[in-house]
Amino acid sequence: MNNMQSKIDGPVRLVMYVAGTVTVLMMLHITADVFMRQVFNAPITGTFEIAANYYMVPVMYLPMAYVSLTEGQIIVELFTRGFSEKTLLKWDAVVHGLTVIYVLIFTFYTGDMAIEQTVTGEVMEVGDDFMAVWPSRWMLPIAFGMMALYHMVRMRQDVRRAGEIRVPISA
Repeated sequence: MNNMQSKIDGPVRLVMYVAGTVTVLMMLHITADVFMRQVFNAPITGTFEIAANYYMVPVMYLPMAYVSLTEGQIIVELFTRGFSEKTLLKWDAVVHGLTVIYVLIFTFYTGDMAIEQTVTGEVMEVGDDFMAVWPSRWMLPIAFGMMALYHMVRMRQDVRRAGEIRVPISA
């Protein structure tokens, strides 16, 4: 593992743990709401809104970079199974590059939306009060940005490894 890889692995794993912690908090919150509703006929106000805006967003998007780190995404090798290791590394580098472009588009778009929602102070009506939801809008650019960063590192590694492989010259 090179230095760049080790620098990105820590933050990627950290946001995965954050997503796991948020999952536990969401379960506890919803359980408390159901308990309060069933036992005391007094549900916790805003449980649905908090779950939808503050729990589900990090649970869904923060683990994306971790899925890439652990190579948990679906990979179809129908056309590439006969390729040499060097050719596969080159193709992987191209795929990582395309992924970086695609994910950066999402990063910039969601970042722009997060800035807009922050400036306007996006809120949601909860019961007879308002709850700020603009902070949750920052989860997407963070998640997509980390994923783009990870794929940049992987692209660089694949290009470097492909350059190190020497193809034997046949007589």
